[in-house]
This record gives sequence, C-alpha cells and structure tokens, in this order.
Amino acid sequence: MAEKFSDYGINVGARTTGQVKTFCPKCRDKRSNKADKSLSVNIAEGVWDCHYCGWTGVIRNENFVPKKTYARPPQRVNKTTLSDKVVKYFEGRKISQDTLTKLYVGEGKEWMPQTGKLENTIQWPYFRSGELINIKYRDARKNFKMYKDAELAFYNIDSLGKHDYCIITEGEMDALSYIEAGYTPVISVPNGGKSYDFIDSCYEDIDRMGKIYLATDNDKVGLEMRAELIRRFGAERCFLVTYPDGSKDGNEYLQKHGKNALALTIPDAQPVPIEGVLTFSDYEPQLDELYHNGLQRGATIGHEEFDKLISFLAGRLMIVTGIPGSGKSELIDEICVRLNMLHRWKVGYFSPENFPVEFHVSKLIEKITGARFSKQSLNESIYAAAKEYVADNFNFIFPKDESCTLDLVLDKARYLVRRKGIKVLVIDPYNRLEHHIKTGVNESTYISGQLDKMTAFAQREGVLLILMAHPRKMERDDMTEYKVPTLYDINGSANFFNKADYGLCVHRIRKQNLTQVHIQKVKFKHLGEPGVANFRYNLNNGRYVPAIDPGNPDERPIYDNANYLTGSIGERLVPKQQNLPIGKDLAVGAERNNDFLHGGISAEDTPF
Repeated sequence: MAEKFSDYGINVGARTTGQVKTFCPKCRDKRSNKADKSLSVNIAEGVWDCHYCGWTGVIRNENFVPKKTYARPPQRVNKTTLSDKVVKYFEGRKISQDTLTKLYVGEGKEWMPQTGKLENTIQWPYFRSGELINIKYRDARKNFKMYKDAELAFYNIDSLGKHDYCIITEGEMDALSYIEAGYTPVISVPNGGKSYDFIDSCYEDIDRMGKIYLATDNDKVGLEMRAELIRRFGAERCFLVTYPDGSKDGNEYLQKHGKNALALTIPDAQPVPIEGVLTFSDYEPQLDELYHNGLQRGATIGHEEFDKLISFLAGRLMIVTGIPGSGKSELIDEICVRLNMLHRWKVGYFSPENFPVEFHVSKLIEKITGARFSKQSLNESIYAAAKEYVADNFNFIFPKDESCTLDLVLDKARYLVRRKGIKVLVIDPYNRLEHHIKTGVNESTYISGQLDKMTAFAQREGVLLILMAHPRKMERDDMTEYKVPTLYDINGSANFFNKADYGLCVHRIRKQNLTQVHIQKVKFKHLGEPGVANFRYNLNNGRYVPAIDPGNPDERPIYDNANYLTGSIGERLVPKQQNLPIGKDLAVGAERNNDFLHGGISAEDTPF
C-alpha cells in the first residue's frame, strides 16, 4: 500500500504535484517562530527536507524510484571566531582572516574516527542554495572526515552565481588561495578526487559555464581528476592551469610568489590540446608518472583466477563472443556490476536483446542483492535500495522510432558520459545495430570502419567499450559439445580480433556444468595475458563463482548469495586470501559512506 505525506504528519493541502513549503511536524512546537514554514516538500518525488532541524524523508510507493536522502548538519549561526593559533596557521599559508570570514571557516571540537576521541578541528562548511549541507573537519594530524551520511557537493558551489566561468581546485585550501588572489567563482571537489558521484547533483551549476579552469595538483590523483572533469564537461571549454615553478598546487604557489602571481595563472591557462595534435608538454606529466611509478595494472573484479589474466582500463575496446546460450551477456553483466561496485565505474547499456529494460534491471538487481527477483526472496526495503542504486549507476539506451545505427548509439552514449559520468559502454549485440553499407564497400572494410569508430569513442570519452558479437555457426567437437570459437570466427571480418584491445570468449561445457572464459587477447602485457578462467553459474542470482575443481561435474561450489549493498563491498566481492594489485578503493574496503577522507601525518606545521 502506498504511503501518504499525512502518514508522517505532513500537510500539503490539496496539492498533488510540484514543490510546496509547509510546517515541520518535528520542530514547529519547539520553535519560537511557529509561523515559519520550514519544511520543503517535493510532491512528485515524495521527499521532504526541513531547513531548520534537518529532518528529511521519503514516502514509498511502487511507482517511483525514491530519491536519495541525506543527513544534514544542525543549522546554526555561522561561527567564524578562530583562535590566534589557527589564524596564524592560515597566515602562514598566506590566507587572510578576511577570506576565512567570507567562507565561514570555523573551529571546534569534533570526534575523529582516526584517533577515536574528540579533537580540535578546522571546519569547512559546505553550503548549497544558502543551506548548510555538509562540513569537512581537519585535525592537527591532517586527519579528515565529512559529516556522516551528508550530501557531497562541490565546496563553495554557491559562489558560481551568475558568472560564466569557474575555477575548480582539488582541495579547500587551494580554493581559498584563489579567492585570496581575487577570484570569486572558485569551487573544490569535496574528497580529493577519490570519487566523482557528487558531480551528478551539481552538473547543471557547472554545465552553464563558458570556461572551466582546472587547477588540480600535478600528481597521479590530480591528473586523473583533471581527466575526469574534462571527460564530463567537455574539452572545448576546459583550460589547464599550470605553475611555472613546478609548484604542486595553488596554495604552494601562493606561499612562494604571492597572490598577484597566483592570479596570473588563470589568464595564462592553456586550452585542452586540440584533438589529434600533441606537443611534448601535453603528455609530459603522464610520461613522468609512468617513469616514477611504472606500468600499472588496470581495474580488477575480485575473481582471483580471472584477475590474474586480465585487468581493465578505460579508453579500450573489449570484444566478447561465444556460441548462443553460453552466458555472454551474463558474464558482461558480472563484469559491469563488479567494476561499478568496486571502482564506481558507471555503466551505459545498448542491449536490445535484453528488452524490455525492466527484465534487464531485474537481472542486475539479482546480481547486486544476491537474491532471486521476487517478493518472496527480496523484501521491500532491499528492493527500494537496489532500485535507487541501479538508478544512480546504470543507464540504458533504447532509441524509439529511430534507426539504431552506431552513430546514434554513440551520440546517446556521449550524453551519458557528460551527464551521468558512465565509464563503461556495452553494445550487446553488434548485429542489432542497423548497418548501411555503401555500394562498392565490402563487409570487412565496413566492419573495420565501425570498430575504428568504437575505438575512437572509447579513447576520446574515456570509457571501456564492451562489444558483444556472435560467431558464425560452429562445428561440434563431439556429438554434444561445440568447439571454442575465437574472435576470428565472428561473422564478417578478422578485424574483430585485430582491432580489439581485449578479446574474450565465453564457452559453456554443459556436461561438466562449467562456464569457461577464454581470454584470447590482451593487447598490453601489463594488463594481462591469454588464459582460461573457470566458473560455475549460480541460478539463484546470476552470479559466477570460481570453479575449484573444473573437471568435476559434481563439484558443490560455494555460491555467493550475499547482499552487496550492505557491509564492506571490498570484503564481500574479494576473498581475503587474495594478494592482487587491486585498486585503492578495494584496498580500503570501498565502503560507500562519507568517512573515506583520511590523511596521513605530515611534517609540515599544524595549527594546534
């Protein structure tokens, strides 16, 4: 039965749509100003938020995906009184008390999980539309945290106002530095480039900017952040800020040369290089990173034997084949779900064979929750959480009344890169694209051109493009089993093998109840090597588990039925005995909460 706002004591009158302001039943009786309608209610989305006491909630019904709700720090009078020690600390970083006052930088006691006790902290308040939505805390040991379960957004997002440009930095201190240098529309990522989910909620604020100046650190994290912001907002309006003396960030440059010199780094910023033309300075930072840290493996998915053979990089083309019924699409979904949950790679699908989309989503929910998609196996609260998770992380391309050519699909995918931040694009299968081969062009040449378009899209937009393509009719090894196809067996052209960065074949041996994944091509040896990984398929939830004894058809595998939405994602998806070069998110458990901001102890001066 659908809930109503009145079930929570909320009175929206006769309104059935739109946004309304009304009295908050939680705090009205306790307030001196009982006439203040402090509760904002979005009737269409079924959510409410009190700007006074911070009470938020959502009504449940089967007709909409509930909007994510966040905790809010207590709304308070902005305290900007700072101790002399903290003021002197900022003065040492060339940040004036006037700038601190403008940004409401505060100081106070806060419990820090890294030390397990109350610490004196510097506090950076995050405002949006004039309301306090989050606070970042920093103690004397450079430990950081955000207000628990609060919304993430760009720091100082309200500063954009009516400006047509903005400066994006990697931290609050660098943002304060550019404000000190005289700039107003200056924002910072909230988490030091650890994830970018917050961009979705701030996209419109920045999308209207004519110029975006990227003032990131000149290290691996800074370069990755810069690349992601360019990918999301488009290279044509992004400008790269550099520091002539090689300073690592804006605050260091401010300390060395003063605010006038820092101010000049904005008009001196260079546009993102024109596509197809590279000078040495364009790739020098990446070359230096490669020199100092060597070739690094890509993202892995938490299946040990599989991970030994292959790791994934965005900007690559992966082609998957296999005879009908071998589990190709299920394996692609397994890879996508795990890349998303372990590395936050959002996914876009063009998958007409999984139409209608609700059928496909039901399979993804099974993989995410570990439960069969039914009311008996999946309770309503987990189902609601899974719907919210899918809405945030998986997107679908199904053009209506249009020719589904590759160009159209890639155009829709480009929108999903900008607006939703997808990092994986699945085209499943190739033969469901509509093809128009010009007279005089043979099929092999045409396919070569199509694959070139996919590769160029993957490299330009920074996505892993996964293409599923069927093989020609295969011969049987014996009366029951087919031969293992290769990418050379895909209908139409040997270029399916030649132009792939990764080549996989999914092959089911039915009499052994075994699914084999043949990694037939990994273009770069530091990312993997050819080989075979053996799996058993869990009929309950569509997940794959490694086969311990592949030759034994009676093996009783330990199936994974855990709910990935609870607990530590890294521990649930990656066996503890693994010793693989996994991503940073996995190494810390990749928990999806706001307590991921941990700093080390620095030898530099501290304010306490």
